[in-house]
Amino acid sequence: MSTKAHTSSRSKKAVPQSVVGATRVAAIQMASGPSVSANLTEAEMLLDMAAKEGAKLAVLPEYFAIMGMKETDKVDAREEEGKGPIQRFLAKMAKKYKMWIIGGSVPLVSSQLGKVRNACLVYDDKGKQVARYDKIHLFGLEMGEEKYSEERTIEPGKDVIVVETPFGRIGLSICYDLRFPELYRAMHPVDLIVVPAAFTETTGKAHWEPLLRARAIENLVYIIAAAQGGYHRNGRETHGDSMIIDPWGVVLDRLSRGSGIVIANINPAYQQRLRGSLPALSHRTL
Repeated sequence: MSTKAHTSSRSKKAVPQSVVGATRVAAIQMASGPSVSANLTEAEMLLDMAAKEGAKLAVLPEYFAIMGMKETDKVDAREEEGKGPIQRFLAKMAKKYKMWIIGGSVPLVSSQLGKVRNACLVYDDKGKQVARYDKIHLFGLEMGEEKYSEERTIEPGKDVIVVETPFGRIGLSICYDLRFPELYRAMHPVDLIVVPAAFTETTGKAHWEPLLRARAIENLVYIIAAAQGGYHRNGRETHGDSMIIDPWGVVLDRLSRGSGIVIANINPAYQQRLRGSLPALSHRTL
């Protein structure tokens, strides 16, 4: 598996943005396997790359620590909140790099036997966990030979979570949540939305980018979408195409496949100018 720092050409259609007051952020893409330790080793290498690129916030993909050979493997790897190797890793990395880290999803103990909570955990730059979001919408698909049913191994969350950070108010979501715009409306107001994901190749190639850009445009927010991208040892293929999108819907950076990072600046002043020019959020009637 190759790992690289990725820098793509920026869209020439992008509205010019000043870098004054901007913050460097990163989306990390992986093609995780069944070994937690191996995945954490790779994640550390990618976080190190993001830190060296100046990132103050990094988002890891859904299931970054384990993509098991079978769906129940994540249940076996589940952790109690505040304990376990995955959470210790996230806290250690955040403190080491003095960087806010969002662990796309971590399998945490559920109240239901044989299931986990698929939890997005936020750590500040001192290594303290400051927020937790449990995935609300559970993916299901039956299309030809492809069949997925997350409800078999995941207990859904119920609460919409927004966290206050030095970079603004961040709304938390995971993967399949992307298809439900009402979730993001319920977060209002937010400045940034994160979407760690493991979209299938089938659904991703059709819907991933349009949905991400729609969520950015309709909420006038930055989007950091950190994805699984490639072939996995369990035979699954994920779409990848991690990207960072600005509030005008412009893709600032992206990585199509494989392991690596994408980097961009988020600029609150630019965002406020857009919201002032197009005050759609204040025009809402429902």
